[in-house]
Amino acid sequence: PDGDPIGQRIRFDPESDLALEVIGVVGSVKMFGVGRDFSPTLYIPYLQRPRFSLNLFVRTSVPPMQMAEAIKAQLWSVDRELPADYLATAESLISRSQARPRFTMLLMSVFAALALLLAMVGIYGVIAYTVVQRTQEIGVRMALGADRRQVFRLILGRGMILTGIGVAIGLTAALGLTRFLSSLLFEVSATDPSVLAGVSLLLLATALIACYLPARRATRVDPMVALRYE
Repeated sequence: PDGDPIGQRIRFDPESDLALEVIGVVGSVKMFGVGRDFSPTLYIPYLQRPRFSLNLFVRTSVPPMQMAEAIKAQLWSVDRELPADYLATAESLISRSQARPRFTMLLMSVFAALALLLAMVGIYGVIAYTVVQRTQEIGVRMALGADRRQVFRLILGRGMILTGIGVAIGLTAALGLTRFLSSLLFEVSATDPSVLAGVSLLLLATALIACYLPARRATRVDPMVALRYE
């Protein structure tokens, strides 16, 4: 690791006496998918280690598939027996390698959206029930001089405090479960502060919307009706 590899010889096949000379070093390449870790790789000349198949990479300034016939013609001009039955763009290969993670993330996104919707409905139900339970208290407060703005802040603040506690518990649980999500992420940390902050703000905004209607309803309570409420 501390020496110059150029010119050194390496034997990677224990059943062969062939020692290969290192003539260059290249950067790391993710050969088996962008989500996979790097693995040690050797590039060996075809004549030294023939393979049953070859991959030809072509860079073009025009749409790649427009060059399909021209590429085949060039291959067959070298050897008519060369098979060229599979041509694909780099974008399609990368997209195919990400099909399973993409489906998993799509499924998780759908479940997350449903969970967010259920959370909104649940928060609305709890706060609406709280308003009903505190109708008489609200009437007393308004009879003693509390204005509608104060009642609105009272109900909205109650809902947001509960939501804040829930978000704090959720963030703690999320930090403990990040190792299960790491395999689904690419060049994004499972504990990215911006992501966690964004999700927290989204949940708080959702709760704010869910609490708004019950809070507005509380401000319309008639003090005389509320005082007689059972």
